[in-house]
Amino acid sequence: MPKIVDPTEKKTHIAKATWRVILEQGVKGATVRNIAKEAGLSLGALRHYFSTQDELLAYAMNLVKDRATARIEKIGISDLPPKEKVIRILLELVPVDDIKMAEMEVWFAFTFHRKYAEEQLDTQHEGFFSEMGSLIEFLDQHQLLRKDLDKEMTSEHLYALVDGLALHALLEPERLDRKRVADVLTHHINSICRIEKE
Repeated sequence: MPKIVDPTEKKTHIAKATWRVILEQGVKGATVRNIAKEAGLSLGALRHYFSTQDELLAYAMNLVKDRATARIEKIGISDLPPKEKVIRILLELVPVDDIKMAEMEVWFAFTFHRKYAEEQLDTQHEGFFSEMGSLIEFLDQHQLLRKDLDKEMTSEHLYALVDGLALHALLEPERLDRKRVADVLTHHINSICRIEKE
């Protein structure tokens, strides 16, 4: 009896092979031939799932975002206190472990590739800016946010802080380990929240 192949599982396998190629050779090395070899597939088998290189790259990068979103949603439905929940969500957007380090390296490589590519790939690539606004609103709904803050500018500030931490954690992982990143994020969230009465 022939083995039944789950198309989503196979696409994920190919996407992860794409990440490995990008990590080793950069986006320029992420050719269909190199990815097929890394995935242990023939070119024909790979093209059965992705007809073009752009389609494959878009899927691989969206998978990075989907994985982060799934982790964030899991934290979102937890019963953690509001401020702790926000900090835990923000930690999912910074490379503080091996898995997120690989995801972030691929994400940045792809981001700069798209910026300078002559043809823009047809994929949603808006980062997590809207998530920052949602987190600020979440703090405000729980009456934790300082009343004198401009929520739009506070969202921009938080987005810039998270992006900066992500880049520096990627480049200086020894200096910016998980504890240090968590301390910086906690300090910032405390600075935009009202002082809690004892």
